[in-house]
Amino acid sequence: MPPALRPAVQGTALLLLAGVLTACSLMAVSGDRTPDDGAATVRPPKQVLLSAAQALDDVGGARIEAVEEGPDGRRTASGTVSWGARDDAELTVTDERGSGRLRVQDGTLDLGYDGAPGRRAERADAESLDPRGNGGGYAGGWFTGLVTNPGGRAHAMALAGKLTSLGGEQLAGTTVAHYRGSASVAEFFAADEGIGEARLAAVLVYYRERGVATIGYDFWVAPGDHLLRLRATAQGSAGTVVTTTDVSETGTAPEGPAAAG
Repeated sequence: MPPALRPAVQGTALLLLAGVLTACSLMAVSGDRTPDDGAATVRPPKQVLLSAAQALDDVGGARIEAVEEGPDGRRTASGTVSWGARDDAELTVTDERGSGRLRVQDGTLDLGYDGAPGRRAERADAESLDPRGNGGGYAGGWFTGLVTNPGGRAHAMALAGKLTSLGGEQLAGTTVAHYRGSASVAEFFAADEGIGEARLAAVLVYYRERGVATIGYDFWVAPGDHLLRLRATAQGSAGTVVTTTDVSETGTAPEGPAAAG
């Protein structure tokens, strides 16, 4: 029979056991585990992110809260976006021009600021609305990111990036799984099947001119593979730009600009 543990050793052993059980509990609650013949097995981050991206694609809409912070200042956006069968958005934006409203209907964007004439663009030219776009062209993807399914970025990083799991965290009152991914700019954007050759070329030029070689993303996924938050980090010659997007009320699509009051 092995000797009994001394009190100090026994206390340490109990603490270690409690830590292991807590870590396992976090993994299980966060949706990072899946049953396998009655036993729990850890799901690879790629599998979780692909599943979360597909879940968002299936519901067709969400409410978002986005914040971009970097050398050029801070800007925000909040509202509802839908995709798939519908292609609508109703967002309030703030940037160096002031407070504005961005509306999307059938692929056409209308942006108006208080006291200023409105501007219009097609989805493919969304970045021409960006006040930091120097008269048009690709400007980092701020407006494009606002009016598209945020799950697309999880899908691209799952396919192109090097992924790690950072364990469980508390977010919005829920224990969620935190994942981190990193990929070269070329590989990340090439994983977007709908980007097109001309658009991809413009993206690569934009990032190359700004000394950005890699894109980093953090994802927070709730039980049931619900993507609650994503954070992009791009470090270049002028500094680092961080864009955080919170996703909620999945499946709640906007009524559309025409119906908005």
